[in-house]
Amino acid sequence: MTSVCGRRRDMEDAVAIHPSFSEPNPNFPTGLHFYGVYDGHGCSHVATRCKDRMHEIVKDEIQNGGSSSWEQTMFQSFSKMDMEVGDCCNGGNVVCTSACRCELQTPQCDAVGSTAVVAVVTPDKVVVSNCGDSRAVLCRNGVAIPLSPDRPDELNRIQEAGGRVIFWDGPRVLGVLAMSRAIASDGLWDVVSNETACGVARMCLQSRKPPSPPRSPGNDITVTEAGESSDKACSDASILLTKLALARHSTDNVSVVVVDLRRS
Repeated sequence: MTSVCGRRRDMEDAVAIHPSFSEPNPNFPTGLHFYGVYDGHGCSHVATRCKDRMHEIVKDEIQNGGSSSWEQTMFQSFSKMDMEVGDCCNGGNVVCTSACRCELQTPQCDAVGSTAVVAVVTPDKVVVSNCGDSRAVLCRNGVAIPLSPDRPDELNRIQEAGGRVIFWDGPRVLGVLAMSRAIASDGLWDVVSNETACGVARMCLQSRKPPSPPRSPGNDITVTEAGESSDKACSDASILLTKLALARHSTDNVSVVVVDLRRS
């Protein structure tokens, strides 16, 4: 993974990587792996809170067996994360770091939030959940497969709730936020396409070993698959994608996670 402030005044991104975050059990004898990218807005403390807590909430949902499907597991986890952050902010218990320049000087931090794109990797599935405008992409045999699809029905939902989408450097809710849902965003995808991101990741992985059928995704999560995995190749890919975003004049924080799914 690579995460940099870029041309922004403050760093509001947070990244979480937790290999084997859930202990082996009869359903998942080899354990599960967790990857998350959180793009904060207004301040960094919601993204940081997600980084510290989201994987724990997902783990509890899995181990307590309260949900019957992955869809319900992730829905409940995101809802609980949102509620936890809301209780924290509205109760005035937000803890900002010395480097934080939170512009809200009141306990009501209703303008602070974060996107969340999360991938849980099981022995036979990649479960992706997304809230906001961060993105996950799977590269399968050189083909970019978006795992965070657009939702045209969101426009109707916003308008029916009394809101508006205003085009100001792209579509924004009330002309401000470039997303319609969030907890309580995204330097790479502003300037790099899904196909380019997958091409860079694939090139780095193929350069490490003889050609074999691979895969990949990415602000954020980039995924790949076929021979043995290589931390060095994934690291090279995340650094190269970050440099590419900066070279193309991305004005946001840039956070990239590249996950090699290839089996040994």
